Amino acid sequence: MERQLKLFFEFLENEKKLSDNTLQSYKRDLKQFRRFLESYSLHYNKVSEDDINLYIKELQENGKKASSISRAIASIRSFYQFALKRKKVKRDPTANVKSPKIEKRVPSVLTSKEVELLLDQPKDVDLKGTRDKAMLEFAYATGMRVTEIISLDIDDVNLEEGYVTCTNGNKQRTIPLGTMALNALKEYIEDARDILIKDENQKALFVNVNGGRLTRQGFWKIIKYYKEQAHITKDITPHVLRHSFATHLLQNGADLKAIQTMLGHSDISSTQVYMQFQDGGLKDIYKKAHPRA
Repeated sequence: MERQLKLFFEFLENEKKLSDNTLQSYKRDLKQFRRFLESYSLHYNKVSEDDINLYIKELQENGKKASSISRAIASIRSFYQFALKRKKVKRDPTANVKSPKIEKRVPSVLTSKEVELLLDQPKDVDLKGTRDKAMLEFAYATGMRVTEIISLDIDDVNLEEGYVTCTNGNKQRTIPLGTMALNALKEYIEDARDILIKDENQKALFVNVNGGRLTRQGFWKIIKYYKEQAHITKDITPHVLRHSFATHLLQNGADLKAIQTMLGHSDISSTQVYMQFQDGGLKDIYKKAHPRA
C-alpha cells in the first residue's frame, strides 16, 4: 500500500495540481486509514464494504465530526478509484458506502447597518487606520476568504479596471470592486503602503506595521478591535464578512450563480445555504410568478 499511496499523492500533486492544504488533507486521511488496516491485518486490495463501514463506526466512536468522516471517505474513495484504473484492485469497496449526513450550519451574518457601523470605525488619520479601512472595505466588497486576502500581491489588483484576481490552488477567479472599496484601496496603496513596507521588493497587498505580509491572526485581531469599537455584540470573524457579502448580494437580487462564482464555490449547494436569508418579498414574488412554484 505504501507504494500505491506514494504514486497516488504524486498523481494528486502533479496531475490534479491540488493545493498543498488539500494534498495534506488527503495524506492525513489515508495514513489514518492505513493504520486502521494494519491494526486489523487487512491488505488494501482485500478490503470489503463491511470493513469500510467498520472504519466509519470507529471514527464515530472516536468523536470525529460527520464532516471529517465524509472527507475521509471521499479521500479513500479517490484512492481506490486511482488503484482501480491502475488495475491494482478489482473493485472499489467504498462504491456503495454512504457518508454520514452533514447538517449545514446556518452562517452568522451581519445586518447592513452593522456592516456600515463596522466599516465606519477605522479612521484614515494615520497609516494603520488607512490600511484597516481599505482592508475591511475590501473584505466586505469581495467576500474573499481570509487566507486568499492575505495571500494577495499588489499586482493582483487592477485599480484602473476595478477588479481583483484571486488565485486559490490551481483555480483563479476575478471579482469586481465597488466604488467605496476601490477608493479606500487606492488611498491605502498611494498614501500608506509604500511607507509601511521596509523592502521595496515586498509584493504583499496588505502588510503589517513592520512591513511584512499580514497574517491570519493579525487580520482577525483587527476585526475584533473594530467590532469592540463599534459595540457590536455579535461575534465577528473574517468569515462572517464573507457570509454577509453573499447574503446582502442575494437579498438585493443578485443571481445565485454569480455569487457562487465570486465566492469560488465549486458546488452551488454551498452557495444555496444563503437562500434562507433571502428577502421574503422575493420569495413571494417567486411563488406568485413561477408556473411550478
